[in-house]
Amino acid sequence: MDFLLEYEDLSKYLLANKYVDFGNITIQNKAKELFTNDSNEIGKVKIAFEYVRDKISHSWDIQSERVTRTASEVLKYKEGICYAKSMLLAALLRFEGIPTGFCYQKLTLGDTPDTGYCIHALNAVFISSLNTWIRIDARGNTNGKNAQFFIDKEQLAFPIRPEYAEIDYPTIFANPIKITTETLENNTNCIEMIKYKLPTAL
Repeated sequence: MDFLLEYEDLSKYLLANKYVDFGNITIQNKAKELFTNDSNEIGKVKIAFEYVRDKISHSWDIQSERVTRTASEVLKYKEGICYAKSMLLAALLRFEGIPTGFCYQKLTLGDTPDTGYCIHALNAVFISSLNTWIRIDARGNTNGKNAQFFIDKEQLAFPIRPEYAEIDYPTIFANPIKITTETLENNTNCIEMIKYKLPTAL
């Protein structure tokens, strides 16, 4: 698909903020642990993606009530929903100087439209050596999901099903969008949040 950039200035996709808080020493230490000096750009993206995908649990998968709201909290507790996991992936890569943004999909909450809809978060990274953006989804490969990082094709956790009115939003945002951060800020029980309180459209 053709992406729309919120900002043409790539530096906007490198900034730290309240949610992508890579000024936190624990994130910096994790980045130094994950990335060796000889890791190239593509290698760093793959390492960070697979770490967040595989080593950070999705809260629903482990039926955790904890709501993590920043990248550093996700790293501390090793869990988060897609909104939070995408913050950690962005933080690790931005600390390494790799532009990373946020993308969204509208998906059915369950397998079919009668379950309702929710907004799902994933990331886009700019690969300077290829001069291109690539979307990646570190939600976690459970229950048959198979998200991968490839430079020649896109393989996300949730292929869009237009017949179910699912949507791939084309914009690459520099920061997590407000409706997602407010959802995390305003809830204290993650299971209830996922069941009943996720936003349903951008």
